[in-house]
Amino acid sequence: MRAHFAPASNAFAQHIGSTRTHRRQRPSTVSIRAMKCCEEASRPPRVAPPPHPTYSIAAVINAALEEDIGDVGDVSSLSTIPASTQSTATLLAKASGVLAGEHLGSAVLAAVDGNLDVEWLKRDGDMIEKGEVFMRVKGSARSILRAERVVLNFMQRMSGIATMTKAYAEAASPAIMLETRKTVPGLRVIDKWAVLIGGGKNHRIGLFDMVMIKDNHIAAAGGIANAVEACEKYLKENGLSTVKIEVEARTMDEVRTVIDLLDDPNVETASVSRLMLDNMSVDDMRDAVKLINGRVETEASGNVTLNTVHAIGQTGVTYISSGALTHSVSALDISLNIDV
Repeated sequence: MRAHFAPASNAFAQHIGSTRTHRRQRPSTVSIRAMKCCEEASRPPRVAPPPHPTYSIAAVINAALEEDIGDVGDVSSLSTIPASTQSTATLLAKASGVLAGEHLGSAVLAAVDGNLDVEWLKRDGDMIEKGEVFMRVKGSARSILRAERVVLNFMQRMSGIATMTKAYAEAASPAIMLETRKTVPGLRVIDKWAVLIGGGKNHRIGLFDMVMIKDNHIAAAGGIANAVEACEKYLKENGLSTVKIEVEARTMDEVRTVIDLLDDPNVETASVSRLMLDNMSVDDMRDAVKLINGRVETEASGNVTLNTVHAIGQTGVTYISSGALTHSVSALDISLNIDV
């Protein structure tokens, strides 16, 4: 089931509900006219968020808006700006990077005031340059300012993640860059969405969609063979045929143990699809890939930085994962300015 925007109002629901069923990408075109933000938010996103069975992006948006206004509202705007005041505001890039959060930004604006007119000059995944205005919004000044900080908080973080992901993904090629579950609590899908926008791919979304047999599982189960056998049995008994298994190996001996299991006709390993090479040297990773010889996918993890990721990507591994994409990100500097 797809992560979805459960909207704040019935009218908004009619517009934005389509984001639950579309995954196609829109072409990279510059907006030629402004449209109501509720209409903009109803369009399929250029890059769809990752699927999640219970996550609601709209609930996250609503929580962010509600924590900002408490039980009395935006007292700054309510006290200084007449309700009838109309304004135009722009989003300005104060640093260069990859734009992420365009579609989410429209959803935030729509949750505040569906009558705001918005014009995006750049879309998710496009480069924005320092000093570039890439969005205009027009309508109630109070509504714009109520949405301002929430739009910026989401967009600055997402754009920072997308910018870092792009740098890693380009350096890692031909290996595919993945993030991990090291995301901000409550922002799992949004953080991973930003990785997709930046050109990476998603690792497992949570504990539910992939088995990862790591060192602690192996120790508790009494070895790799016992852990794999128990996992295969559990998946079969619970009808989880689509859930795959990844096994962590920290040494070449553990790599050989996994290969022996894969080659043994008397051992059930049908769900084992990937071997993680954890904290191995580049030379060991290269040797491990040769030994595995395409039996399963391979994933390099540990000690992955912008300085090391290119060399790792040349070892032949299928994937490279790094928690830094989401846990050590620097927000991209963006500001909203009301035109006088």
